[in-house]
Amino acid sequence: MGVNGDVPSQRLLALDVFRGATVAGMILVNNPGSWGAIYAPLRHAAWHGCTPTDLVFPFFLFIVGVALVLATDRRLEKGATPGSLAPHVVRRAAMLILLGLFLNAYPKLLPQALLGLGDQGASEVLAHMRWPGVLQRIGLCYGIVGLLYLFVPKRALAPLGVLLLLGHAALLAWVPAPGAEVVDLDSRGDHLSGWLDRVVLGEGHLWISAKVYDPEGVLSTASAVVTCLLGVAAGRVLRAGDRPLSDRVLTLAVAGISLAAAGHLWGYGLPVNKPLWTGSYALLTAGLASQFLALSLYFCDLRGHRRIVEPLRVFGVNPITVFVGSAVVAKTLSWIRFGDGQGGETTLRTWIYERLFLSWSEGHHASLAYALAWVTGWFLVLRAMDRRGIHIRV
Repeated sequence: MGVNGDVPSQRLLALDVFRGATVAGMILVNNPGSWGAIYAPLRHAAWHGCTPTDLVFPFFLFIVGVALVLATDRRLEKGATPGSLAPHVVRRAAMLILLGLFLNAYPKLLPQALLGLGDQGASEVLAHMRWPGVLQRIGLCYGIVGLLYLFVPKRALAPLGVLLLLGHAALLAWVPAPGAEVVDLDSRGDHLSGWLDRVVLGEGHLWISAKVYDPEGVLSTASAVVTCLLGVAAGRVLRAGDRPLSDRVLTLAVAGISLAAAGHLWGYGLPVNKPLWTGSYALLTAGLASQFLALSLYFCDLRGHRRIVEPLRVFGVNPITVFVGSAVVAKTLSWIRFGDGQGGETTLRTWIYERLFLSWSEGHHASLAYALAWVTGWFLVLRAMDRRGIHIRV
């Protein structure tokens, strides 16, 4: 992890804006005042389907693919070799995975270290800690796609992506879980993906809200890699410097519309589903991401509208800082407890929400106000960092 005080002038503003909008959306939906009072667009689909919230994670993976191409090609042009860049890819992937594991463990392991409760307490926490997560999936996809981009011929990446997508779809749709007579994608865990998660990861290490599968599980990683590969394809379009930027923007827009349409149509046979990361979901969301990138390029780099997107750029140049920092602060606020004056106990987070938001509003309005205040607070922190040239990168 490093601190960079000199953001290169060659940075693509549109990509920073796209990344900033994505990470801001991520912390917005992850930090409502109350999980019981959330407007529908800020919720994940119950199972099949896709809401605006379900676009956040695949957008981030798509951006990872785009940025990987821009950064890797720039280093290769300066004389680096694939062999010399491979350790950097592996190291960065490992850092992202470790950060994700840290967030899963925090703050449960903290009392063990501070209070000296012994190894038995820590072992108990680790025995039930979730292994997968958002940063773990980002790190895994970045590592796989980064090594593929370095060592596999570029012309082979598209066929490889198609094989991964169709192979994952075939396993999911046609192969029942051991012990099951038929494939049932309408259930939460009675499918091959859930069975693999329980066998490989262990039931005690899955997403606690499901317990029978993990939304960042084993089998769904195949299609998540394809999402990142589609970002690589978009990055290669951007690197086509022999074509005017307007032509590249049009290519991204048309490709995005085509991918989204293909994903939507495929959804009639294989449901659009984020927890399973179905092929239809991968195509639909990557298509929408390509359109969003094209729109951002048009607005920022072709039309030159910079001032209005400055808040998003601020989020976009420090994405890991806000993602990790937001999660740590939120978990800390929920960990700190004290008496509520009525013989019970409350968390600092609940106290803040009730005193500062529920005191003048109610229900969904108060919950959204809390989330917006959270995003605003982090913007102020990131803007102060940006003005001092502090940009933390993994």
